[in-house]
Amino acid sequence: MQNMDEEIIAHMSNPNNYGRMENPDSIGIGENPLNGEKVIIYIKVEKDCNDYFISDIAFEAIACMTTVVAGSIITQEARDLTFDKCEELIAVTLGMLESVPPEEAACSEMVAVALKAAMDGYLLSQETGEKKTLIYKIEQSCSPDKEFSAQAAKEE
Repeated sequence: MQNMDEEIIAHMSNPNNYGRMENPDSIGIGENPLNGEKVIIYIKVEKDCNDYFISDIAFEAIACMTTVVAGSIITQEARDLTFDKCEELIAVTLGMLESVPPEEAACSEMVAVALKAAMDGYLLSQETGEKKTLIYKIEQSCSPDKEFSAQAAKEE
């Protein structure tokens, strides 16, 4: 557990890939429609044989520190992966979140859907010849429901 805590602190203190990217090939946004939090993912894409892969990636977040940590981890994992492998990364991430309370899952979901939006936007630009920034909204909420909050307040 100590190593995991140290890794999370490292991502908090110095997030990987944080910041705006100049001239990205695609931009994707993950958004929480309930509170306006957003994650923006920038990617540069290269093609190797018949596969597209992410050669460079960056992100920005207008969100909590948990989202920044998730962005740091997920973008680190996505760098140099093919789009197919990134789809697997997104699926695994979203699958793991099914067992997490919605208010905790929302942060990582926002990053995963932003990555998906960036990749989908890139593929769309290849079809149309025009860059599009896609915005995908998350399904979870990072605010616990009122009933849960009221119950927690009663227990204190």
